[in-house]
Amino acid sequence: MRIVTRDPFTRELETWRNTMEQLLNELPRTSYREDRPWVLPLDVIETEDQFIVKASIPGIDPDDLDITFSDNILTIQGEIKAESEHPEGRYLLRERGFGLFQRSIALPERVEADKIEATYKDGVLILSIPKVEEIKPKRISIKTK
Repeated sequence: MRIVTRDPFTRELETWRNTMEQLLNELPRTSYREDRPWVLPLDVIETEDQFIVKASIPGIDPDDLDITFSDNILTIQGEIKAESEHPEGRYLLRERGFGLFQRSIALPERVEADKIEATYKDGVLILSIPKVEEIKPKRISIKTK
């Protein structure tokens, strides 16, 4: 059997901690998230001839997205509009992000910006970004006279 001794200071700290936890549990669940920016989750895949960027953006209208490419930096920005309170009830938990967002990534190789294609399906934005074709040395034959 293990005997644990407690001093009055430890008991006071434990009481204080329990009180704080109780207060935090009584706060509305949305208050701690509203000031935190939402970070767009990305996957970047490199194949032999292209980069594929996948961004999870469920519930957004593709017309609310702006995609730019400049100086080898891809930028995706937009806005996920917040739903107003539900007339059926109140939120008990609200974890889905909303608001303005922007995400920029630098690609490690030169790409053909004019050939970038974007599709949006099932809440996932997919960008196909072709790499610049490698310039192969041209062999020059010598003609004899």
